Amino acid sequence: MTKVWDGFIRGFHWLLVLGIAVLYVTGEEGYLEAHFITGYLLLALMLARVVWGVIGSDTAKLSALFHSPKSALKAMRSDDAGVGHNPAGSYMVLLFFILIFIQLISGLMSTDDILVEGPLVAYVPSSWSEIASDLHHDNFDILLMAIALHILAIIIYRIKGKNLVKTLLTGKEQGVAAVPKMRSGKLGYIIFMLFSIAILGIWGGQPLQVLLG
Repeated sequence: MTKVWDGFIRGFHWLLVLGIAVLYVTGEEGYLEAHFITGYLLLALMLARVVWGVIGSDTAKLSALFHSPKSALKAMRSDDAGVGHNPAGSYMVLLFFILIFIQLISGLMSTDDILVEGPLVAYVPSSWSEIASDLHHDNFDILLMAIALHILAIIIYRIKGKNLVKTLLTGKEQGVAAVPKMRSGKLGYIIFMLFSIAILGIWGGQPLQVLLG
């Protein structure tokens, strides 16, 4: 068994799944303080992932996500998922990065014009806030469709005999031709914690006070 995913990438994936689920529930149920805190923590997580994409393991590198359309089509026709993200999977990862950053940044500039507004609303024109508010709502529907497509791809690979979920849980895969260079995920978590402290320190005071009573 060869290690193909470091600890931070594995944790990042499952924290992202949990965070998006919490964002959905808190947004739908109106638990806005929890919604804001979750959004801030997800922003810290995404920023840490970008940093880790520069300094992290080979399979975590952002440079490993860029492939030609021809390579992606070839990967879709192949039974081999590859080491780390194959070209087709890389396109899905990039799509998720774009959609999640749109969701988080638009939330910072969104307002309901009554009680709730993001921390950047006061610093942008009102027209930007209107666009951001609409985008924050509509983009989440697109994100949910992308998640459904992602789950479908996982099921298809499972039918073909490739257990991607198990690999992301254990970080290890059998029959890997090229052994990627790995780094300890502890540094990634430290970066995530530093971003979390900074963002919560800047924007999280009020919602944290409400949540903690």
